[in-house]
Amino acid sequence: MTDMPITPRFALPLLAVAQAQKEVTHNEALTLLDALVHAAIEAGPLATPPASPAVGQCWIVDAAATGAWTGEGNAIAIWTAGGWRFAAPRAGVQVTRLADGARLRFDGGAWTAPATIGAPAGGATVDSEARSAIAALILNLAAQGLLISG
Repeated sequence: MTDMPITPRFALPLLAVAQAQKEVTHNEALTLLDALVHAAIEAGPLATPPASPAVGQCWIVDAAATGAWTGEGNAIAIWTAGGWRFAAPRAGVQVTRLADGARLRFDGGAWTAPATIGAPAGGATVDSEARSAIAALILNLAAQGLLISG
C-alpha cells in the first residue's frame, strides 16, 4: 500500500479516487481502528512475538524485538487473520495492559508505566488512621489503573 493517502495521526489508509479494491483499504483502516480505540494490550513490551496469538489480540513491541517483530520497536502489534499489523504510537497514546491492569503511556520515545508505590510502613507513633487513609488511596488509584501497587 505505498503512495496511498493516510490520516495524519495514526497513518490509517484513506480511500483514493478511482481506487480499485476499496474494500481492502477500508478493511485495513477498520482493523487498525478496532485495535487502537480504547486500546488494550495483552502484555508488553515484549521482544518475542507470542507463539499462539488469537485474532484481535495486541502487544507492545520491545525496542529489541526479534522474529516477525524485528524493526517494529514501540509499535502496537496486532494479530489479524492476515498476520501481524503494526501501529506506530504517537506521543500521549495510552493503553491498558490486561496482564496487570496498568495503564501505559507512550511519551514519544518509550512506553512508561505508573510508579509503584508500596503500602505505608514503619514508625511506632505514626497515626494509624493516616496509614489506613493512604493505603485506601493507593488501592483506589491502582484500581483506576493510575498506580501499580507493590
